[in-house]
Amino acid sequence: MKPFASLLLLLLLPPLLLVRAQDRRDRAVFEVKSDAMIDSIKAELQKAKPNEPPKKKMQLDFPGIKAPSAVSEFTSVWHFPPIRQGLSGMCWCFSTTSFLESEIYRLSKRRIKLSELHTVYWEYVEKAREFVHTRGKSHLGEGSEANAVFRIWKKYGVVPGQSYTGLKDSAKYHDHENTLFPEIMNYLNSVKARDAWNEEEVIATVRSILDHYLGPPPATVLVDDKQMTPKEYLTNVVRLNPDDYVDLFSLMEKPYFQKVEFEVPDNWWHSKDYYNIPLDDFMRVLKNAVRRGFSVAIGGDFTEAGYSYGAAGLAVVPSFDIPSSAIDELSRQFRFSNGTTADDHGLHLVGYAEKDGKDWYLVKDSWSTAYNSAHPGYYFYHEDYVKLKMLGITVHRDAARDVLVRFKD
Repeated sequence: MKPFASLLLLLLLPPLLLVRAQDRRDRAVFEVKSDAMIDSIKAELQKAKPNEPPKKKMQLDFPGIKAPSAVSEFTSVWHFPPIRQGLSGMCWCFSTTSFLESEIYRLSKRRIKLSELHTVYWEYVEKAREFVHTRGKSHLGEGSEANAVFRIWKKYGVVPGQSYTGLKDSAKYHDHENTLFPEIMNYLNSVKARDAWNEEEVIATVRSILDHYLGPPPATVLVDDKQMTPKEYLTNVVRLNPDDYVDLFSLMEKPYFQKVEFEVPDNWWHSKDYYNIPLDDFMRVLKNAVRRGFSVAIGGDFTEAGYSYGAAGLAVVPSFDIPSSAIDELSRQFRFSNGTTADDHGLHLVGYAEKDGKDWYLVKDSWSTAYNSAHPGYYFYHEDYVKLKMLGITVHRDAARDVLVRFKD
């Protein structure tokens, strides 16, 4: 073909085809998907299960991905170092508490470590209460949502981290998976089976289980030689207003620019406080927020072939799943509707870096897989992964005012 004819053909090609021609072509490998950190925790807790024959799973060939190589490459907000949640489903509280600690620093330059387990304790109490109110129809699980932290703070307050760790007898790791939660679950199921809906008795029994495994939460804490209740500590020391924070959400199944319910099991109290916005607005709020010095609590799926459990510490969308140019509202909704995107995990997004015209996000993670890489406690998320697989974000309303004004309320 003559040079002029070739140029003419390129000019006539649809723009989408030109964009797709520039997409990555990723390779895959088949390997045993193991989690060295969780195995070490289980061994220390003497909860390791009998060995099963390892199975290989299809996984992205991560060495072929051009990603940031170190935490230092990211522009990040101040945050406390990552900590582990152990064998538990407390990611929702660890990530949101970390986010709010960064908010305290952003607003007042104070470094205050807060207790995650104080919030978790009272969340279990409220789950038990709802179980009684619904006569056993409410969802029981270890998980919850970011806005549960605000709900619990409003009712029960918060305490400093050192005042209530939830670790007894010099334990190094939390273990709710094998101890606390099964005992609560078995008890509440027995209540249902006996039709014994005495709320006062149920709450007292659940609290006795929590006290046994976590210790009773403090009624007061000592701050500058002054005793304060947890609610006074929230008002006088933490000084964050829970109503200043909003949950943004983006799914086509709900009307845009309305507050809706996030219909997942961990939203067990059926909160309808999620601001549903189009995907382009969702990503724009996120990109602008991190550039303006805000951090973000995020939640979504972490079970894909492009999610590293090992040394890479990356989360990307492989080209053999879907090309970057094809990620849109439809592909996002399709994966949520067919169950391949689930509300699995909560994290704290603390920084960003631009590389090859795309954002990478520095994500602080309390789950074990984040400790198997060269940057322990963190993941590097490509923006395509957030766009396709992260379902919601929690931000200070100042970071989202341009979309919030489009809501009637």
